[in-house]
Formats: sequence, C-alpha cells, structure tokens
Amino acid sequence: MEYKYLKIEDKGKYSIIFLNRPPVNALSPDLLSEIDDAVCSISSDKSKRAIIITGEGKSFCAGADIKVMKEFDSIQAREFAMKGQKVLQNIENADIPVIAAIHGFALGGGCELALACDIRVVAKSAQIGQPEVRLGLIPGFAGTQRLSRLIGIGKAKWMIYTGESISGEKAYEWGFAEVLAEDGKHLEEAEKIVKKILEMGPSAIRLVKTVINRGIDSTFSTATSYEAESFGLVFSTGEPKEGIEAFLEKKKAKWIEES
Repeated sequence: MEYKYLKIEDKGKYSIIFLNRPPVNALSPDLLSEIDDAVCSISSDKSKRAIIITGEGKSFCAGADIKVMKEFDSIQAREFAMKGQKVLQNIENADIPVIAAIHGFALGGGCELALACDIRVVAKSAQIGQPEVRLGLIPGFAGTQRLSRLIGIGKAKWMIYTGESISGEKAYEWGFAEVLAEDGKHLEEAEKIVKKILEMGPSAIRLVKTVINRGIDSTFSTATSYEAESFGLVFSTGEPKEGIEAFLEKKKAKWIEES
C-alpha cells in the first residue's frame, strides 16, 4: 500500500511511522486506514522487533478531523468511532512493542492513539488532552476506557469533563507517559527504549506483551495461568538456554533472529 499521509523510516530491526497530514496530523478515515495497514504490515514482518509512532512537523496528532465529523449523522459517527477503535485495538494487540513519541499536541484522537501504544515518551512542552466535550462530543476511540485505566478514573474524569489539557511534565507525573523527554528529544528517547528492547529475547518480548494484554482484563487466577503457559512455551524457542548461558558466561546473548 502506498501511503499519502504517512512516512515510514526503516531502521533495520524496527520502523518509525511518522504521521504526515499537515498541519496537525488530524485523523481522517484515510489516515486511520493507513496507520492500520502500516502497523499490521510492520508487525507481521518477522525481522521487525518494534515500532515507533510519532508526528511529522510540530505535533504528534491534534485529534480526529472535525471538518469530516461536522457532516456526520449518528450512524456515520458510530461507524467512525468503531473504525478508530478497531485500528487502535490492532496497535495494542500488535505482536511487537509500539512506542509513542509525543510532542506538540496529542489531543482527542491523538491522545487515544498514544494510549493504545505500549509505552509513551512525551516532550516536556507537549499538550495532552481529551477536549471533545468542548465541541459537544465525547471521546470515541476508547479514550474513556484507556485513559481511566492508565491514570485513574478521577484524573481521567477531570480531563474529559473539563476538556483541559495537561503538559508533558504533568502527563509524566500522572503516569500517562513512562518517559519524560527534553523538547526535541522525544524521538531520540523513544529510540533508546527500542535499542534496549532489541537486546532482549525476541520471542520473550512477543509472549510477555500478549500475557500482559490478555491478563489485564482477566481474573488474577486466569492471568497467572496465561503466564505459566507462556513461561513454558518460551523454553521451546531455545531463548532461555541462550540467554542463561550468555549471562553465566558474562557475554552478550546471540538470539536466533540475529544469526
């Protein structure tokens, strides 16, 4: 698929997806389709170990395209919400880690896109928010659910009810982001995380992401069963033997994908 609104940078074992729909990378149905295709294509490539999603220009993503939404009836609005939810669910469930590198505005659908990623790196001056109520709307790409689960229901309700944005520093303080970056260093910090991931067992990373995602909405007993099953499964890959021997011999592990 040729992309009109994305730029893809191939970095060998990982790829960077740049949203490229000036001026603010607003999410149109076409851009959502392109994101979905790119994430699915990259994550299904066995040579790829991670994805970074960021924005070209001055912002990560300032939300869904309100010029498109202005003409929606209730059926079209529901279909748009379901499309956005499906695309973001595919990001969350991708086989490999997906990291959001956030700068400028990450509002509405842009905030929801970041929430669907595994790890968020945020620049200090970034502005994060769910301002839909200002337009008489509500979040539609699962923002009501992911934001509440990530930062707590009280803080999420405050952000959504008031439409207020928070700074990158506040987002880090509240647990929205895992890494706080100096302005202009968000992508560099995201790549540092990826390079650490690349040193780990490839199968172990894929399995542990699945276990966490499957387990988080399960009972504790069910989730720990997933964990034990996957703990056994990873031994069938040969990675534990290589990793343990490398550790004991004080050398770097040579994973199967690297040979």
